[in-house]
Amino acid sequence: MVPPLALDIDGTLTTPDGRLDPRVFELLPDWEAPVALATGKAFPYPVALAGFLGRDATVIAENGGVVHVDDETTILGDPAAARAVVETFLERGGDLGWGGDETVNRWRETEVAVSVDADEALLREVAATAEGVEVVDTGYAFHVKSPDVNKGDGLARVADALGVDAAEFVAVGDSENDVSTFEAAGDSYAVANADGAATAAADVVLEAAYMDGTAAVLEALRAGREP
Repeated sequence: MVPPLALDIDGTLTTPDGRLDPRVFELLPDWEAPVALATGKAFPYPVALAGFLGRDATVIAENGGVVHVDDETTILGDPAAARAVVETFLERGGDLGWGGDETVNRWRETEVAVSVDADEALLREVAATAEGVEVVDTGYAFHVKSPDVNKGDGLARVADALGVDAAEFVAVGDSENDVSTFEAAGDSYAVANADGAATAAADVVLEAAYMDGTAAVLEALRAGREP
């Protein structure tokens, strides 16, 4: 019997150039246990991915700010402080760094994403003067968010709704926003491209990167072997 999964998306289910790896559509549709997509992406993205996989939308989005399970959506993050920080950042000459792409933040309900090409020092300086906000670097964006929500707490909510223990989940991820997921899950794997925070928190650091590493874990679990 395969275990339930908690899977990050960017850097974990993708190729090095950021595309969704097609093996996702080979390995996940028929996985005979719950699959929670736990991501920093805005809520609609993992919901859409679950739909294309033909799976129930079991989703931890926006770094734990939004949890969707059993057709119920719970908004856990408060975006007010994050939006105020970003407003001050922009007033002081900062730029979100997305050019004309408004879709990055258009559907975010609990946080604001800032490009990794933006002025990190200024962003963190502004955030340090505010209460109820933190900046998390996922390697793909700086997420300005509430420190009171994280993917691990989201996984605990998902597990409770599904009637299983969070420790039954196997988690795979690649960055600091996956640390809380690793702590909540029973077994955790960091792909080889993971950052220092994720590799330090994971039970196992894989030899393979991106979806190569994730696929190796899933194939081993399906075969009843240790990854």
